Amino acid sequence: MRPKLIVLIGPTGVGKTELSLSLAEFLHTPIVNADSRQIYRDLLIGTAAPTPAQCQRVEHHFVGILGLTDYYSAAQYETDVLAFLDKLYTQQPYALMTGGSMMYIDAVCKGIDDIPTVDEETRRMMLERYEEVGLDHLCKELKLLDPAYYATVDLKNPKRVIHALEICYMTGKPYSFFRTSQIKSRPFDILKIGLQREREELYARINQRVEDMIEQGLIEEARRVYPYRHTNALNTVGYKEIFNYIDGIGDLETAIEKIKQNTRIYSRKQMTWFRKDNSIRWFHPDETDEIKKWIEKELMR
Repeated sequence: MRPKLIVLIGPTGVGKTELSLSLAEFLHTPIVNADSRQIYRDLLIGTAAPTPAQCQRVEHHFVGILGLTDYYSAAQYETDVLAFLDKLYTQQPYALMTGGSMMYIDAVCKGIDDIPTVDEETRRMMLERYEEVGLDHLCKELKLLDPAYYATVDLKNPKRVIHALEICYMTGKPYSFFRTSQIKSRPFDILKIGLQREREELYARINQRVEDMIEQGLIEEARRVYPYRHTNALNTVGYKEIFNYIDGIGDLETAIEKIKQNTRIYSRKQMTWFRKDNSIRWFHPDETDEIKKWIEKELMR
C-alpha cells in the first residue's frame, strides 16, 4: 500500500490550526506547515504561527526555520518537503500537511515547473530597479518581454512581476516559456480536506482574529521587524498596513480596519483557487468526527 499525504486546506481564519492538531494526534503523525509566512522566524503573531504549547502537543516542521532576509521559493519548498516525506514514510504510512498558501500546496501535490534558479547578481539588480523605478515601470517592461505572462499575472504583486523579469533577463527567454504546468507524479497518494464556513461566519472570525493579534502585540512585533520591511517575507497582509501606520500614513484604527479588509480579500482569493480543485472533499471545521471517519474510509482503499 502506498503512503498517504493528508492535506488540510482552507482560507485564512477558517479554523485549520485546531483541527490539524486533532488530526495529527488521530493519525500519530507530525504536521508539515504549508504557510509561506509561518516558515519565517520573528513573525509569530502576524502569521498566527503555532504556539510553543501547540508545537509541544504535536511536532511541527517548516515553521520558523528562515530568517527574514533568506530567499525561499515554492520550488525550494517542493524539494525540501519531498525529501522530508521520503524519510518520514520509512517510519510511518501517513503524513499531514496543512496551510493556506496555494502555491506551496500545489508545489507538493502537483509540482512546480522547472524554472531556472535566479542568481544573486540578477536578484540584486532587479531589487535595485524595483526601488529605483517602481512597480508600474517594471510591469511595462514585463509587457514588452513577456506579454503572455503579463496578461495573466497579478500586476499588483511585486514578487511575481520581479521574479518573471529576473527569469527574462537571466535566460533571455520569456518567463512563460518555462511554465508548462505539467502535473508531476508522486510516490504517495494525496487526500485533500477543505474547510469552509459561510462568508459572514468566516469574516467575523477574521475580524476577531485581527483584534486578537493587536492585543497580543502585533504592533510591537511589526516595529521589531520594521528594518526588514522591504524583504519578501514582510510583503504580506498585517505587516504592510502597520508599516504604513508607523510611517505616518493613516492612524492606527485605519490600519487595523485595512488589515481586516485585506485579510477578507485574501480569503476570497484562496477560496477561488481551491474551488478549482475537484479532488478536495469539503467539510465545516466543526465536523471533526465526520472528517475522521472519511479519512479512515479513504485510508482503507
